[in-house]
Amino acid sequence: MKTGNDKAILVVSFGTSHKETYQKTIAAIENEIQEAYADYPLYRAWTSNMIRRIVEKRDNLHVFSVTEALEQMYKDGVNYVVVQPTHVLNGTENTIMEKDIDKMRDKFDGIAVGAPLLSAQEDIHKVTEFITKEWHLQPDEMLVYVGHGSEHDSNVVYSAVNEKLQAQGHTNIILGTMKPSPSIAAVIEHIKNTNTRKILLAPFMIVAGSHAVNELAGDAEDSWKSVLESEGYEVQCVLKGLGEYPIIRQLFVEHLKKAHRSQF
Repeated sequence: MKTGNDKAILVVSFGTSHKETYQKTIAAIENEIQEAYADYPLYRAWTSNMIRRIVEKRDNLHVFSVTEALEQMYKDGVNYVVVQPTHVLNGTENTIMEKDIDKMRDKFDGIAVGAPLLSAQEDIHKVTEFITKEWHLQPDEMLVYVGHGSEHDSNVVYSAVNEKLQAQGHTNIILGTMKPSPSIAAVIEHIKNTNTRKILLAPFMIVAGSHAVNELAGDAEDSWKSVLESEGYEVQCVLKGLGEYPIIRQLFVEHLKKAHRSQF
């Protein structure tokens, strides 16, 4: 179907099979982007083929892959595309997305790509500022954020966030990852050097989906909650994805605007 506009936006996410958190995070980000660019049609794509299959089988809902979305945009008469990923960092999923985009570039007059959440020192500053303002911790409390982590070189961003927090004197906040580092062992080592009694455990992920529900807050022996409790700490899980916070959503809008200005 023709859009009537030769410019359009493509929002790319990893995806989630959790309907409730989808509405609070991915859909909320898409809505704010659409509000910022009300005259531009908005398309959606997910990079996780597994989640796309789950949703299609369960809900009879087909979510485009990046390639499928771009093919549809081309058929709809779009000439200029602004892509905004909702990824935390420029890791494996973002790299796959960029390769898919490159394969389709010759079909369009121009494609601009916005940056993931943490792509520059300015992003790290804004996110650490958000964290320290959002959480009001008691003297014996520790906030432990847990990211997915990546084997990609960009995984160093997590350590950069920790360094920024420590430099600001926020020793009661630490960011770990499920893989490969900072590991839960490193997080526990940090906690033991404080007077922590209670831990607030939260996902440093756009969506509080399966990873947050199971690997962070689950009852299995190897979940973060169980391991931290076995160390003698009281643990409270706060299953709220980063996409639920207005300031995080606004950062994605800012990244998209920057990409749009630089190309068109």
